[in-house]
Amino acid sequence: MLDAQRSDLVLGVVGAGTMGRGIAQLAAAAGIHVRLLDARAGAAEEARASVAAALEALVAKGKLAEAAASATVARLQPVGREAALAGCDVVVEAVVEDLEVKRALFARLEAVVGPGCVLATNTSSLSVTAIAAACAKPGRVAGLHFFNPVPLMKVVEVVAGARTEPQVVDALQALVGRTGHRAVRASDTPGFLVNHAGRAYGTEALRLLQEGVAPFWELDRVLREAAGFRMGPFELLDLVGLDVSHPVMESVYTQFYEEPRFRPSYVLRSRLEAGLLGRKSGEGFYRYEGGKALPPAEPPPLPAGEKRPVWACAQEPAALELLQARVRAAGWTLEEAARPSAEALLLLAPLGRDATSTALALGLDAERCVAVDLLHGLERRRTVMSTPVTRPGFLASAVTLLSADGTPVSRIHDSPGFVAQRVLACVVNVACDIAQQRIASPSDIDAAVTLGLGYPRGPLAWGDALGPLRVLHILQALLAATGDPRYRPSLWLSRRARLGASLLTPEG
Repeated sequence: MLDAQRSDLVLGVVGAGTMGRGIAQLAAAAGIHVRLLDARAGAAEEARASVAAALEALVAKGKLAEAAASATVARLQPVGREAALAGCDVVVEAVVEDLEVKRALFARLEAVVGPGCVLATNTSSLSVTAIAAACAKPGRVAGLHFFNPVPLMKVVEVVAGARTEPQVVDALQALVGRTGHRAVRASDTPGFLVNHAGRAYGTEALRLLQEGVAPFWELDRVLREAAGFRMGPFELLDLVGLDVSHPVMESVYTQFYEEPRFRPSYVLRSRLEAGLLGRKSGEGFYRYEGGKALPPAEPPPLPAGEKRPVWACAQEPAALELLQARVRAAGWTLEEAARPSAEALLLLAPLGRDATSTALALGLDAERCVAVDLLHGLERRRTVMSTPVTRPGFLASAVTLLSADGTPVSRIHDSPGFVAQRVLACVVNVACDIAQQRIASPSDIDAAVTLGLGYPRGPLAWGDALGPLRVLHILQALLAATGDPRYRPSLWLSRRARLGASLLTPEG
């Protein structure tokens, strides 16, 4: 079986495009001899030259020693025929995402390579099991899914097909470790691990936009500045390209037999049909000039609100204390009686519920109610929502109060779970269901998401930080309000939340 640490290890790469040359560069930099093949004449040589140029640029910047760059390039050997891969210990294919093309290639490779050679596919969306089925020995076939750009994206999915032998997965994991990247194991399911775990962020944001909760740029602000994501979901969709993102959404949804959690939105389909592809076309959700997004026109600000007495109510004691402290710090009068006066601004802090249902449940005057999201406290961008009948003057007062210390405030329409609560609960829930299905271990799920998607923390650790019981309550409230099964809590979440256990707790 493959010894990934051998000094004379030989890796074959089939496909010299962006991914293939990235894989070849990473392996060669780790001291592995690489044979690079492409069906187009001259493509392998071009890939070697491209890698050499990239390494020379790093040398010029002082980020790489010249000797290391030269040694890396020397290990890259362009070859012109599949027969030249005969002595390889591992062959990774990075050709077009077409099942029949890959199956035909693997059948040919199997006739060329030795009996101990491991065959790996870099597919991002096709079934590893289906690709391996073309081989006489499907047990030696596995997925080895790298991310672009390969040298910089430090995570690699090692995917076991239905018949992949365990020692093959172990060997590929060791091979990835040799390159300095993190290998995460996943079973052969739609989207594998990273693309599966990333489904909730964009789909729930699109759902919020579809419901008219807020314009896309406001949703981006809340999720970037309040929740802490590196990019807002619509910025990310524009970066990736709507022509890439929407087909993936539809594919995962279809492959999971229309699982409601992954339901795409007509909003994305409509923009795609209009040719609004994102940065590459100059306009997606945002418009671009010189590669830079042009911010949309801001809505007119609310006039300064009247200073009123304030009565606060929250589901959680800590949230109530935060609200009351903010009122006192702003110098406004705080009412602390059991029921508010007839003039008071009513500030609510629901968890998973909207302003309307919260006001009705408490028997409050909905015309004076404004809800505040306290999932992340009040240190960052604040989000408020009003009922459909909240009087403009009371909304203006709430915004004036909450922005008095210079912290920005986002106004949204009534929505169960605000924005951050909804999106984060869905992100955590999808990750919990991945763990529940044993697609990957809890630690690999979090590593894959932080390294592959750039989230500020892994979704299971994030769920622990927010509190599993809070996340469960948000989802239960969303399910009750909408009746949409996309919000049904994962059993992994509900059991651990009720037991007071960490979401990262594996099962024996």
